[in-house]
Amino acid sequence: MNTFVVNMSITKNALLRYQTLDRCLRNTGRNYLIEDLLDEVNNTLLEDNPLNSGIQIRQLRDDIRYMRSESGYSAPIETKIISGKKHAYYYSESKFSINNSPLNSTEAEQLKGVLTLFNRFQGEVGFKWLTETSVILKDTFGLEEDSKKVVSFEGNEYYSGNDFISILFNAIVNKRVLRINYTPFGQAEIQLNFHPYFLKQYNNRWFVYGLNEELKIPTWNLALDRISSLEETSNIYIEDLTDWQDFFSEIIGVSKPFEKEEEEIQLLFTPNQAPYIKTKPIHGSQKDYEVEEGLLVKIIVIPNFELEQLILSFGENVKVLSPFHLIDKIKQRISESLNQY
Repeated sequence: MNTFVVNMSITKNALLRYQTLDRCLRNTGRNYLIEDLLDEVNNTLLEDNPLNSGIQIRQLRDDIRYMRSESGYSAPIETKIISGKKHAYYYSESKFSINNSPLNSTEAEQLKGVLTLFNRFQGEVGFKWLTETSVILKDTFGLEEDSKKVVSFEGNEYYSGNDFISILFNAIVNKRVLRINYTPFGQAEIQLNFHPYFLKQYNNRWFVYGLNEELKIPTWNLALDRISSLEETSNIYIEDLTDWQDFFSEIIGVSKPFEKEEEEIQLLFTPNQAPYIKTKPIHGSQKDYEVEEGLLVKIIVIPNFELEQLILSFGENVKVLSPFHLIDKIKQRISESLNQY
């Protein structure tokens, strides 16, 4: 993994150099000496990273040699003598550009690596564009790759909201307003104009957050499996001002009651459950305390339905110590559950 990261970093640096040389060599209005090309390349590297120390003439000549080669871009780089003995570099074909060239062997191998990475991630539903993109790239550039799967994600291919994930993702990226037909649980279908801002998956379900245009609420939450249809509108998109990392840091799950504030939740886990809670904290604010009865856990969140569900999922291995309203709520739900038997 470390090798992959380093190679990607080197590739970016090299690509900046090749693109700069390409721009200079396409400029028929100026004669570029080797020193001029070196200055242009180093200025580009410095703009990209102020800590970059640049390259020397030897590296520049290697870059030009690579661009000329078949393993590079087969660039028609020539020199002409000006001002006596000085050599100026240029493209002998005026319309040539490395950006118009097919993939060279190095780029093809790197693209194969990306396609292999795509295909080795199996089960993440909703992003069909990854598969589609892989097929297009393989067909366009004649690439094949090892398609052996080595990673599997939790996911439900039959989840009814899957078809909307990529559509909503594109609407967020391209800043489009959507008209959505939506059916809340236990209610009739409604239609709303929605400015999508953020997609989140929780408990194998997908949710989209955004501005409810009618209610003027910028953190409105829609479950994708409750959407029946959506279409793009010509409404002007209102920019997102929400800090989503901060927004979700206050809750467990996806629902955020507007009328409630954060408070400290104290939970006592049995000794058998303690090791799992230590290695897989239930919230980022979690603090653990070893006590005689087991593990005392304190978190600071806004109580919501997902917190209740999480507590109930631990069954007899957890006890709520505070706050009192949460104790009463959990006792009520356990009692109602017992009444089912």
